[in-house]
This record gives sequence, structure tokens and C-alpha cells, in this order.
Amino acid sequence: MTFDDPLWSDPDFTLIRHENEIPWLILHLNRGFREYSQIPVPLRYRLADLLASIEEEMLAYYRPAKINIASFGNHLPRQHWHIMARFREDSRFPEPMWAEPAREAHHELPPFEPFVRRLLERLENS
Repeated sequence: MTFDDPLWSDPDFTLIRHENEIPWLILHLNRGFREYSQIPVPLRYRLADLLASIEEEMLAYYRPAKINIASFGNHLPRQHWHIMARFREDSRFPEPMWAEPAREAHHELPPFEPFVRRLLERLENS
């Protein structure tokens, strides 16, 4: 998936999939705020709700060891968040996904599409 082919979008946010060995989504703000402190407070509250919804659905569906949520914005200088389900069997755990692989990944995950359906239903009803 790409920004041109989002999983979900509304006037303020766009959600895309980052193709990887683990479930990894990226939530973009549609307006170009470079820093978190520049985001209007009501939008920050909505952001917190969206991140919590995505995290809760990942936890319920995938049962990972940990959810990582990260915001960098160095290469893409606008606010966006990476939400990743991490597993002890993934190739880099417990290091960040940007680290060199420590081993081959040995985990089988449930299919992505049912997770997306669950998540989209929740986002549309929130």
C-alpha cells in the first residue's frame, strides 16, 4: 500500500501499510505539521484516540509481544506515526525494526485482510 492507495483516510489523517515481515501501519497527518507541538490540541486528542484504536486492534488480533509506536519525520518532514506489532520471533526483536536483522524471522501471522476489516469497522464507527 502507498499514500496513493491508503487503507483508510479522512480529511485529517491517512493510514497506509508498510510492507514488512510484521504488521506495520503508518498514520499520516494530512496537513504538514513539522512538529507535534504545532498540531492543534483537538487534533492531538483525535490522534491519541486513533493510535489507541490501532494499537488495541493489533493487540487483539495478532497477540504480539509488544506494540511499538514511533514518530520521526526526518526523511518525511511532517508528522506521522509508525505502529508496529512486534514478536519475539521477528528478525530484529527486541531491537528496533531499523536495526540489522539478528536472525531469520520464524513466525506465522494470521492474514492481514481480516485485521484491516476489523480496524476499518472500528475507525468508521468512532
